[in-house]
Amino acid sequence: MPPSRRNPLTAVFGKYAMDATITTAEQVTPSMRRIRLQTDQPVAFPYTPGQHIRIQLKDPLSVSGILRPGDTLRTYTIWELDPARRGIELRIHLYEGDGIGLTWARAARPGDRVTFWWAQGDFFTREADYHLFVGDETAAAAFGPMIAALNPSAEVYGVLESDGPEHDLAMPGDPPLHRVHRHGASATSSKVLLAAVADLHLPDDAGAAYVAGEARTCQMVRDHLVRDRDWPRTSIKVKPFWTPGKRGLH
Repeated sequence: MPPSRRNPLTAVFGKYAMDATITTAEQVTPSMRRIRLQTDQPVAFPYTPGQHIRIQLKDPLSVSGILRPGDTLRTYTIWELDPARRGIELRIHLYEGDGIGLTWARAARPGDRVTFWWAQGDFFTREADYHLFVGDETAAAAFGPMIAALNPSAEVYGVLESDGPEHDLAMPGDPPLHRVHRHGASATSSKVLLAAVADLHLPDDAGAAYVAGEARTCQMVRDHLVRDRDWPRTSIKVKPFWTPGKRGLH
């Protein structure tokens, strides 16, 4: 998109729309892509690690965009915002599918122009005696910046699931998270992840839990914490990034 073209997202969302150029697009694991954006202007908006941007993949003011607005934007968690606030890094899990978000992430190349809507969302850490992170590959892209933003003295527990060790995304600071692997089993309603959470040794009192990834698996983990560990629901934040057959969760 040429910089001089009027940004249709700006017409809808005003100052929160920004333009950028892709400077890096590369694999960091067999199923995870690193995409780095360089914005035209420094980012002046507030940001809390764990929040996401919404990238415009189709014109929202086109006929199809007006009739099906959910098919124009896709959501990606910010992995890193550089100190100069002009570089935005994303880590995008390329799970099976042919949606517009996956198609864009696979095809993205340095030099491509991007329009996006600035950070939103309330999936970020809060004050707690300790923090529990549970999720699959899609959750790892959110957990990295959330964990990195914690005080170094914070007590961290968690389980990260992937298909195999080669798909494990390194976390900033190498926090003590338990890694488990499906080895070809479905990530939907994952019994592998649920069993690993059930085996975790946690303090007796509830902390703050952040559960993300496939929607049905998230529900299973939340139910386990509430039913089997007596956690209050208010201590658990759930972020379903995807589920089979449903568009636009990620």
